[in-house]
Amino acid sequence: MIHRFTAPTAQVRVDHHSAVHLAAETAREVARECELPGALPDQAAVIASELATNLDKYASDGTLYVQPLPLGRGVEILAADRGPGMRDPERCLADGYTTAGTLGVGLGAVKRMATHFTIRSTGGADAGTWACARLTAPGEQRPEWQGVGAVCLPAEGEESCGDARAIVDTDAARTAAVLDGLGHGRPAAEAAQAALRTFHADPDRPLPEVLNRMNRALRHTRGAAVGLLRLRADHADYCGIGNIRALALTPDGVQHRLTGQPGIVGWGMPTPRVHGFPLPQGATAVLHSDGIDARWALDPPPSVLRLPPPLLSAALAHGHRRVRDDATVLAARSPLRLP
Repeated sequence: MIHRFTAPTAQVRVDHHSAVHLAAETAREVARECELPGALPDQAAVIASELATNLDKYASDGTLYVQPLPLGRGVEILAADRGPGMRDPERCLADGYTTAGTLGVGLGAVKRMATHFTIRSTGGADAGTWACARLTAPGEQRPEWQGVGAVCLPAEGEESCGDARAIVDTDAARTAAVLDGLGHGRPAAEAAQAALRTFHADPDRPLPEVLNRMNRALRHTRGAAVGLLRLRADHADYCGIGNIRALALTPDGVQHRLTGQPGIVGWGMPTPRVHGFPLPQGATAVLHSDGIDARWALDPPPSVLRLPPPLLSAALAHGHRRVRDDATVLAARSPLRLP
């Protein structure tokens, strides 16, 4: 059984050149917390510095998101902005390519140092660039781990995050959870973390049983909204209480939209029900709390629908977050097929 995710995502807004240093130090600290050996924390700092420098020089409304890997041991550094976009992202990865009269080694260096690097960009009305650099410990790399992404952010002005997220791979399936403690701040965080501990205690149980266990564990807390998602080879099961949304995306559009049953986990929770839906080849399942504006799914641009899960989570958190609320988005594909 393999799982990760504990602390919220660290966020660095790149609105001034001084943010480049902060991005580097944040990535180094997270890498050390992930117990990456040797020079890897310093490499994480260089990757973050290069991505932040690109945002500072070329982008509008750029932000770096730094966190432990969803699965495996390592650090993930996500970059997102609102344009103007890159006409040829692959060309920009070549050493020596520059549009600013510099040495032009930034993105090329990131690609060389990262265990895995993905970048997508679009122009026009939906302009933006999204990048994901992952740096792993030796032996901590599997193809199916690329099919997961998540971002979890506290409300602006809050030190504690009332949301949490988790993903677990077992031999039978991939199971994901998004948890939203009622309200904000420390009491909400305590409820979400209690639900998280219960989930990790036995995540392979039938989804209604997992929710019933959470309901008992949260009786002396504020309670929470919970969404559980189990992905298999060609379908997914959703079981949720409260306003946690589940969707299935393909390059053709949003195929399914589900919301949890009315109620609160920990306070008179109704009997949980499971809703199944097909998950065709290449489809991505998404869970998100109500800190992500649900209107994003009414008519998402094709460029967003085609994003791999790590970039999709960054794009939704960056572009559709409600800053006055805790916000979490988790995107995943079935582990029984390569992403």
